[in-house]
Amino acid sequence: MKSDELERLVRQSLDNFYRRRLLKLSELRLKDTLKKKNPYLFRAVGVQKASEIVERLLEAFMSSSEETIFGDAFFEPIVKAVSSGTIADGAGVDVVVETTDQYKVISVKSGPNWGNSSQVGKLQQDFTAAYGRFANRKLKKQFRALLGHCYGRKRSEPGGKRIYATRSGQEFWEEMTGDPEFYVKLITLMRDYPVAHRTIYDKEWDKGINRFEREFLNDFSKPDGAIDWEKLVRFNSGRAP
Repeated sequence: MKSDELERLVRQSLDNFYRRRLLKLSELRLKDTLKKKNPYLFRAVGVQKASEIVERLLEAFMSSSEETIFGDAFFEPIVKAVSSGTIADGAGVDVVVETTDQYKVISVKSGPNWGNSSQVGKLQQDFTAAYGRFANRKLKKQFRALLGHCYGRKRSEPGGKRIYATRSGQEFWEEMTGDPEFYVKLITLMRDYPVAHRTIYDKEWDKGINRFEREFLNDFSKPDGAIDWEKLVRFNSGRAP
């Protein structure tokens, strides 16, 4: 892929990431988020301002969501494009790259800390199912299952019950492109493009903070402005109706 084409792809993928990130922020609801957080911890560390709770809620939720959003919106489309891959026809496998002598199925993850033991087990099942589909086609090619981390340094080969290899960071991108410096080019080609989008996001972030804080004070504060911890914990942990 030529440099200008790659830069265009990077910008398009970033646009998609920014769009989905803003959508996630606008769809966020205070009470849905409060149900998933620990009110005892907020109390234990001495939080006394609604604004502090609100900021912590938003930061925790968005940071956990952004890794997934970025992987789906940025990394995965670029992997498909630079590897000349096609969309896989089975769950859990993102890209298929087929050459004259190899049939490679790839699951793309942002980084090495992507899942728990049950999710890792599910990935093994998905790769096994992909091998079954490959075997049914009776292709005279080598089958390769690959878990790709777009950053990091993890590396492993198939062994025991695990049928897939793992490549991370530089090694993963080099296998996708043949270019050992691609992983550096990818971040360089972002240039200053994210800065303009940061200004837009910050405005929406501030609106979200103001919206959440107003709702929190209306629902979980006393007349003197203090946090009503009993009401908050009853909402969060009381017996379901």
